[in-house]
Amino acid sequence: MITAVVYSESGGTYKTTTTANLAVALTRMGLDVCVIDLDPQEGNLTSLFDVGTRRNDPDADNLVKHILGMPDGPFTDLIETSDEGVDVIPSHDMLSDFTSNLEQKIAYETGMKNMSKEDYPRYELLHNLLWNENQLHEQYDAVLIDPNARAEDLLYNAIFALRTLMAPVKPAGKGNLSLDGLDEMVANMSKELDIQIGLSCVVPSGIGQTNAHQQYHKQFQETDEFETPVAIAYRESLMDAMWEARGSAFKVIEERWKTFEEDGAMVSKPGYRRIRDRELETLRDICKLAAFIATETFDAEIASEVVVEIEGKGTERFSVGTKTEEVEVTTS
Repeated sequence: MITAVVYSESGGTYKTTTTANLAVALTRMGLDVCVIDLDPQEGNLTSLFDVGTRRNDPDADNLVKHILGMPDGPFTDLIETSDEGVDVIPSHDMLSDFTSNLEQKIAYETGMKNMSKEDYPRYELLHNLLWNENQLHEQYDAVLIDPNARAEDLLYNAIFALRTLMAPVKPAGKGNLSLDGLDEMVANMSKELDIQIGLSCVVPSGIGQTNAHQQYHKQFQETDEFETPVAIAYRESLMDAMWEARGSAFKVIEERWKTFEEDGAMVSKPGYRRIRDRELETLRDICKLAAFIATETFDAEIASEVVVEIEGKGTERFSVGTKTEEVEVTTS
């Protein structure tokens, strides 16, 4: 089973859009995919996939209540399906107060059981919820988590549950420092959680044409410390359009979403985007990344082809192959 936390210590690494694109690519490869949104901030995966209409309702059942053992309904009722076939467990405002609510739970239960707080399994709660109580491994081929960025209880619960990281990084000074510290970060988390944590790959994102960006890209390609199957080029227009289309880059390109000025106002509509080869190349890279994680990290079986039906423009076929084979593109 594919399980991965898409995590970066620094902001602006396209963490959320990468998670969404990876989930949709795996879905198009024939896998049943569930993504869990643990980011309480606005502009999260829940917003991108246009789910979670009750995320601001304090009375609504949500993932936090289930993690803390106080659900208001069945776990399956939390799951919503996006327009692109990805199942989503949405974010909720209660995620912001997760640690304080957890501390209350720990104080109560340790008092009742006469146990020390240090012995309480505070990082194992999500693991138990997903695998022991609800057997998600029997329902899905892949579970991805888009976590909060801060190194606190929610993040540690995510990593304890899934055990594998995929790290998008920025091709700039701060991102490069994050790359340099990846080994130390993984080692520290493994020690803190007392588990083995794997790093599937590093994904440089937002690579531009400047000399500095190209030099960083070369460093990423030449390192033997981490797998770097792809580098996602700077595609601000494509990634921004995902938020307007409420979906992945596949949806933006297939429905040809574009933002433009109309009657003095900025609007976003499908059917207007001119599809360029460089954007199809980005889809190719997304498919290659998904295939790498599925087959190289987890040895999963995937469909050999991803089909992209572009409105009014025909069909693109991405032959993803298996293992280390290249992703090929044919047009019809």
